[in-house]
Amino acid sequence: MTTWIIWLIVAAVLVIIEILSQMVWTLCLAIGSVAALAASLTGCGMPAQLGILAVSSVVAYLVLVPYFKSMHARFAERSGDNLRTGMEALIGKEAVVTKSVEPGMTGRVKVDGDSWQARARHPQESFLVGDRVRIHSYDSIILTIEKIK
Repeated sequence: MTTWIIWLIVAAVLVIIEILSQMVWTLCLAIGSVAALAASLTGCGMPAQLGILAVSSVVAYLVLVPYFKSMHARFAERSGDNLRTGMEALIGKEAVVTKSVEPGMTGRVKVDGDSWQARARHPQESFLVGDRVRIHSYDSIILTIEKIK
């Protein structure tokens, strides 16, 4: 089997991995493999092909990562969301009190179908079952809630 076929197979496998995992580095290695394939077709030896693979993969990484970051930032700006994840995504959302929150004590709230332990943002505040509140922050797994303004 000639080396260009091997590079073609490697590039195809890396593209499939990229599609499944969405990891930028696999795309960069696929680009490097295509460059090594081109070097193979022009008659370069294996050491040159490996060098071209390494250099073009690094260059692709240096070009693509900033491009994808700026594309992500433009998408987030256009959608009006900063694309928070995990606990950060809960901040600012509305919740419903399911177990009353007494002053200085914790209760429970339901947000996005999940039940969370919660306490009032201001220690003197209390909330009754059914009250709609806004999530202000969190500490570990306890949400801090406040009245909706």
